[in-house]
Amino acid sequence: MIATKDYNRSRAVEYARKFALQRNPIFYTFEGIGGNCTNFASQCLLVGSCVMNFTPVYGWYYLSLNRRSASWTGVNFFYEFITTNQDVGPYGQAGSLENAEVGDFVQLKNSDGIFYHTLVITEITPEEIFICANSNDALDRPLSSYSYADLRVIHILGVRYDTRYQIDCFEPLYSQTPVPPPPPQDPPTEPDTPQST
Repeated sequence: MIATKDYNRSRAVEYARKFALQRNPIFYTFEGIGGNCTNFASQCLLVGSCVMNFTPVYGWYYLSLNRRSASWTGVNFFYEFITTNQDVGPYGQAGSLENAEVGDFVQLKNSDGIFYHTLVITEITPEEIFICANSNDALDRPLSSYSYADLRVIHILGVRYDTRYQIDCFEPLYSQTPVPPPPPQDPPTEPDTPQST
């Protein structure tokens, strides 16, 4: 049976701050082959949700370098998965800076009209939004210090999960031990070849 639960924003932020300036070795690092920003954002989202979506091509999952979805590492694929997901895993909608919360995501757009960078919101004050990121590593950096043509906010609404397979992934991921095994279903067997950024 599919149920919904809250996204644990505080855990996502705690993880983001720990790994903003270092890398969790249980995940491949995509520096030099497109960047690590969305891989990092996906890790933060996973820590706050503890549910992957193993739907081939259109899901959101990471098992290894060659067994991951495009949405795990690609800026636009990440946005599309979160804002259209109707199945298990985290889901959300396009938001604004005015309704953003910690644990949400900001994606920056360049002057060529390309969204190229994913940031994790870690603090919001009346004057400023602070973010963490990989690739041009940032720990609680003011969003206003970035130069960009436009931005979009991904506001996480919640998490859908199969009630038969509930896990708490925070401690293993935070302590840099392997991700708990996926639920007893057949994960994708064909490696995807997504772009990474």
